Amino acid sequence: MSPLAPRPRLLYVTDLAYEARGRRYCDEDIFLSSRLRAGFGFEVALCHPVDAAALLDSFDLVVVRNSGPVLNYADAYEEFRRSALASGAVVYNPLTGRADMAGKQYLLDLTAAGFPVIPTVDRAAHLDRLPAAAEYVVKPALGADSIGLRVVPRAELSRSLDDTGPGLLVQPRIPFSYEVSFYFVDDEYQYALRTPDSGERWQLRSYEPTSADLEFARRFIAWNTLDHGIQRVDACRAPDGQLLLVELEDLNPYLSLDLTAPEVREAFVARMARSLRECLAAAGAAGTR
Repeated sequence: MSPLAPRPRLLYVTDLAYEARGRRYCDEDIFLSSRLRAGFGFEVALCHPVDAAALLDSFDLVVVRNSGPVLNYADAYEEFRRSALASGAVVYNPLTGRADMAGKQYLLDLTAAGFPVIPTVDRAAHLDRLPAAAEYVVKPALGADSIGLRVVPRAELSRSLDDTGPGLLVQPRIPFSYEVSFYFVDDEYQYALRTPDSGERWQLRSYEPTSADLEFARRFIAWNTLDHGIQRVDACRAPDGQLLLVELEDLNPYLSLDLTAPEVREAFVARMARSLRECLAAAGAAGTR
C-alpha cells in the first residue's frame, strides 16, 4: 500500500450501470463519493468491481459500495479478496464480515443459536424444524437481490428441493405487516426506514424505532463484530408483533439515502467519513506494531 497522503486516496468501488429494481444505485454513489471528496478531504476515484483488484495498491483505502450482486462477477470478486488480503489493503467494509459478505450461512447459524430470525434450514431432512406454513421461500445460499428466489407451496416443497439439488435455503413465508431496515455506521445507529406495507419493498419512509427495536437491531451488529463499516439490518414485523431478521447486509448495503431528510443524509456522510479515517488510523497503528 502507498503511504498515507495528507488527503487520503480512496478507491470507491461501484457499478454505476447496475439496474436494481426500485432503486438507482448510481445516484447514491455519485452523491456519497462527491460529498466525501468536496466536504471531507478525500481524493476519490470510482471504479467498477471487476477492476478493483488491479487498482487497489494505488490507494490508501478501498471502499466497496453499490457494486451489485457478487454473483455477477464472482471470479473478479474472489481475485479482489485474495489480492486485498495478501497485500494488506485497507478495505471498507473490512473483509471479516460474518453475514452476507460470507454468504447466507449466518441465517442457519442464527437460527440454531436461537436469535430472532426467520427460521432457516438448508436440507430436506431438516424441513420438520420449520414452523408449518402454507408456502415456503426457497432461495440460493449464495444468492442476492432476490436472484433465484421462489415461493413454493408446502405440498411441493420436498420435491422442489430434490429436483434442484444442494445449495438452497428454505424459510417459511411469513405473513408480515411491513419490513423495516436499520442503518448503522460502525456500531452507531443512524436512521431507520420502513415499507408502507408488505408489498412494496423499496417504497420506504422514515421510521422512528422503539427502544426494543434498536435492541433487536444492535444484537446483530454486535454478533457480526465488525470494527468499522456500514451495515443494514433488515427485519419484518411478524403477526405476533415481534421483529424477525430477514437479512444482515455487511458487504454493499444500499442505503436509500434519497429517502431521508437532508440533515440525516449529511449526518450519515459525516459519520461515514469519520469511520473511514478511524479505519485508516487503526490500520496504520497495526502496521507499526
